Amino acid sequence: MNTSKNPASEELVAIVDEENRVVGCASRGVMRRYHLIHRATYILLFNSQGELFVHQRTESKDVYPGYYDIAAGGVVKAWEDYDLSARRELAEEVGISGVPLTPLFDFYLQDENNKVWGRAYSCVADGSITLQEEEVQWGRFMNMRDLQQLRAEKFFTPDGLYLLDRYLAEQAKSI
Repeated sequence: MNTSKNPASEELVAIVDEENRVVGCASRGVMRRYHLIHRATYILLFNSQGELFVHQRTESKDVYPGYYDIAAGGVVKAWEDYDLSARRELAEEVGISGVPLTPLFDFYLQDENNKVWGRAYSCVADGSITLQEEEVQWGRFMNMRDLQQLRAEKFFTPDGLYLLDRYLAEQAKSI
């Protein structure tokens, strides 16, 4: 975890309990240091050909630096709800705004670095992508076959892999 020299570590984020009820707020740095449960949004960005946008996180990220990810998104700030956070994160990270977001599901995940209540969304956009250089060092749309090959070769965020597997399982059930 890397919270030093990062202005994002001072952002106030919503802190929640095991039932996903807001119980307060804390700086991102304090949340990471004490492994507090927080909220985050995850947006699966597809193009009209059904390809998913995959990106690599910068080395300066406070959790999973340099890992690959299948979702735009991030922590919910203290004053935000999930929907507002998702729209903000999509605009910040990839420069996409004004597209409808489809809520998919809520989930809780915990590992040695993270305790998070997440809300997953999907959207479709074919416009230009503008990467936020502080957070995203590489990204492109990929079909599922190429994504699965990349997954076998690179480190992906655990929450992103959970999200992808659950999304694909739910899509398979609806066919």
